[in-house]
Amino acid sequence: MSGWHEENPNKVTRAEIVVTIPTGGQARAIAFPVEKANEGLAQFFPDRKSAIIGCGYHSDNGTREAFMRVNTAVPKIYLSPPAGIKGKGPHLKNLLQKAVELDARAVIVVDVDASSITPWWIKNLCNPLFRDFGFVAPLYLQHRLQGAITNTIVYPLARSLYGRRVRQPIGGNFGISGELARLYLEDSFWDNRSSEYGIDIWLTTFAIVQGVPICQSFMGSPKAQNPPDPSDEAARLFNHVVGTLLAMLGHYEKKWQGIKWSKPTAIFGFGSGETETAPDFAVNKEKLHDRFTEGVRTMMDRWKAVLVPEVFSKLTEVADIPSDRFDFPTQLWAKVLFDYAVAFRRQADQGDDLLESLQPLYWGKVLSYVNKVDTMSTQQAEEYIEEVCLTFEETKPYLLERWTKE
Repeated sequence: MSGWHEENPNKVTRAEIVVTIPTGGQARAIAFPVEKANEGLAQFFPDRKSAIIGCGYHSDNGTREAFMRVNTAVPKIYLSPPAGIKGKGPHLKNLLQKAVELDARAVIVVDVDASSITPWWIKNLCNPLFRDFGFVAPLYLQHRLQGAITNTIVYPLARSLYGRRVRQPIGGNFGISGELARLYLEDSFWDNRSSEYGIDIWLTTFAIVQGVPICQSFMGSPKAQNPPDPSDEAARLFNHVVGTLLAMLGHYEKKWQGIKWSKPTAIFGFGSGETETAPDFAVNKEKLHDRFTEGVRTMMDRWKAVLVPEVFSKLTEVADIPSDRFDFPTQLWAKVLFDYAVAFRRQADQGDDLLESLQPLYWGKVLSYVNKVDTMSTQQAEEYIEEVCLTFEETKPYLLERWTKE
């Protein structure tokens, strides 16, 4: 960790459990997850030596001071990067390096803005790591309209590619074994996209392709999510998450090409802690439709260059459907994403332009999803998402054929 500054007032040299909190300029937010991590470790793991490690800027924004000021029974360590180092990825990489130095058996990653975190999250992310699991993904209560990018792209695409059903692969909070932490540090896939919003899908995918035992752990309370309307998601979030997912196809192509169907993933933690109901959730359908139709107006030539003629022709038919009845068929959407995956591989230097042209299609798919599930129960919506994923898996031979011909 050359150039990094470390504050370790308790001179911690070993810790069996490490809770890591990668941060940036969130001085106001950091105290709460530190407090809940401390409560969770003290309540559920009092006999295990633990540490809480924050990572962020050393000065100017007060994050370091806010972190160190929290009164905890568990010792704290703070890591500060050299000037110019930003993003969750570099911070997390150095947190994992420190956890490995401390010979940790269990490493918990907590988002700094996890405003709904409870001590039970620490318990449920950590316990499976002492039961021979190597990676623990979170499973939150969610409103059926939440998680647009997960429901329409990340979950069905990652599941069809890598063959594991991890329902919320970009959930922000994870459990990682010390052994897996070492493997992460050895991998070369730390690029600009995965260094920020793309880091979560890379963590999950890497664990799958490494073949480590994986489980999902029920958090017991909904994850606070901001912003609430998927049409307000930042373009950078989309670019990083989807760009990382598409870039990984080339990086791990030998891993996914032989996988035909997905397998279920164990769930840990139901029946423990207090459960809540997902909060109400509203979506601006007109804004979604406007963003899609703007793409129809400006992106047709770029879509035609990426999509095979049959897929492009069907897309032009979809473009004429009114907002209130708008439907983007799942098989067509899967082929669109598969065509973009091939283009992303072929034109890696044009990745940002490709992602820009894909975004309006994504807004259209989100609108289609909202129209489909808006009046459904949560269970019915989950059953629909299962149908979507099965369609992606059935359509995967289309990707294989196109991929091998390139």
